[in-house]
Amino acid sequence: MSYQIKELTNGIRIVHHEITHTRMVHCGFVLDIGSRDEQPEQEGLAHFWEHMAFKGTKKRKAFHILNRLDSVGGELNAYTTKEKICFHSTVLKEHWKKATELLCDITFNSIFPKKQIEKERQVILEEMAMYRDSPDDAIQDEFDELLFPDHALGRNILGTEKTVSSFQQQDFLDFIASKMDTSKIVFSVVGNISFTKILRQLVPFLESIPSKRSDHVRSKITPYQPKTAIIYKEITQAHCAMGKPALSIHHANRFKLFLLNNVLGGPSMNSRLNLALREKHGLVYSVESVYQAFTDTGFIGIFYGTEEKTAPRARKIVLKEIQKLREKPLGTLQLHMAKEQTIGQLAMAEENYSGLMMIYGKNLLDKDYIEPLDSIFDTIKSTTAVELQDLAQSVFDAERFSFLTYLPK
Repeated sequence: MSYQIKELTNGIRIVHHEITHTRMVHCGFVLDIGSRDEQPEQEGLAHFWEHMAFKGTKKRKAFHILNRLDSVGGELNAYTTKEKICFHSTVLKEHWKKATELLCDITFNSIFPKKQIEKERQVILEEMAMYRDSPDDAIQDEFDELLFPDHALGRNILGTEKTVSSFQQQDFLDFIASKMDTSKIVFSVVGNISFTKILRQLVPFLESIPSKRSDHVRSKITPYQPKTAIIYKEITQAHCAMGKPALSIHHANRFKLFLLNNVLGGPSMNSRLNLALREKHGLVYSVESVYQAFTDTGFIGIFYGTEEKTAPRARKIVLKEIQKLREKPLGTLQLHMAKEQTIGQLAMAEENYSGLMMIYGKNLLDKDYIEPLDSIFDTIKSTTAVELQDLAQSVFDAERFSFLTYLPK
């Protein structure tokens, strides 16, 4: 897919891809700031900032921000990850100017009203309680802590009750002042609008933002040691997680690992773990194997829920399927089908224009270029069964796995 990039004098970049057969424009700011950039006493501050961006700017109150795009059938949203914050919107093409102007306003002109901080604090505490009541979500967060103990990647994006209850207006202003770097900001646009129009609208505002560089350096990953933990909760099922650190987004084999993980426990119903645990033995409703890549590390994690009495049996089946991948290479037909399935899933993801807009922004921040989908397809197509087996032997080493289990009290 063709795209265009414009870098401004302050370092902010604009990436654009025009699609004429849609009525929509998807756009947003992606900032290279996330929860891993917080100090321990700041845990949850990046996510809190994401919430507060909607609560007042120098020229708008919260209602006017929320109503600006909703009133024309558009969407305004945001999210925080370990390494990124994104403010984004989707609107009909005739309203794209409203969207871009509003996004600029909430990203750079938020004032963090004190009364709104108190209101939103309660909202986030409720959000935290909701996740605690969902073991499927909670176990993934706690598993991060098991894999990356005493490191920012292991801390919860939402923060803790103690930290969230402590934040005041100055904390947001200080955090942004110390972490904001205009060379690490991308405005991404995908939709039915020309690059010329986007530049005409955006450049005057974005170029008025003073150039700023941050000397913040992300802490290095600490050496990994496998751990096993059991936590008793007010639940009816056992919930299980297992895995270990894996390849970063810069590793040459990351797409091969994506392919391998897809075979093991990807989203399709014919994944090996789904066939073994659900279809053959009826032990789970769902099981997933996740490969998450960061800029300097990554992890693979396998998650499922089952009855407490069947948890040991389910674990044995999972480990057996992993061992099969390590001991026996995929057959010619299996490998071909796995490649076709993975390529199809990636192609469908490209049709999600909102997601594509965010991918462009993250790619530019992490790699300084956008990896063509055809190049990724070529990597997948050229992967051999022996390469996947070698990868399975190094990454899916169960002796180096950490295990986290929730059991009913």
